[in-house]
Amino acid sequence: MKERKRIAEATAGRYRRARKKKKTGILNEFVELTGFARSYAAMVLRNQGRVVTVNPKLRVRGDLGKKLRRPGRRPDYDEEVVKALLKVWRIMDYICGKRLAPVLREMVELLDRRGETSVKLRRARSWGA
Repeated sequence: MKERKRIAEATAGRYRRARKKKKTGILNEFVELTGFARSYAAMVLRNQGRVVTVNPKLRVRGDLGKKLRRPGRRPDYDEEVVKALLKVWRIMDYICGKRLAPVLREMVELLDRRGETSVKLRRARSWGA
């Protein structure tokens, strides 16, 4: 991937400055070197190193190697609750959620009485049990 990025950086300037006929040759060469699909290769060469001004204080530079990291879904339960839920699930021999839900409250109460979990019943109510 690093090698492809270096090739793209070296070729992008030539590609943007070239006329139509020269672009075809440069694009053919780039596709053969990188193994990219032709349309993707053309997009990479067009946008590599391009600076876009979003507002006066923010400028964005196109780069082949950088991927945007999207924020994932927030967890519904904290770590303590997940550990207790996994413990109950293992004890019940990995039964499906449909069968686990009715016995979840009882199991949490039982484990809490024996001192094996620290999850209180008020949290177990949030599980829908």
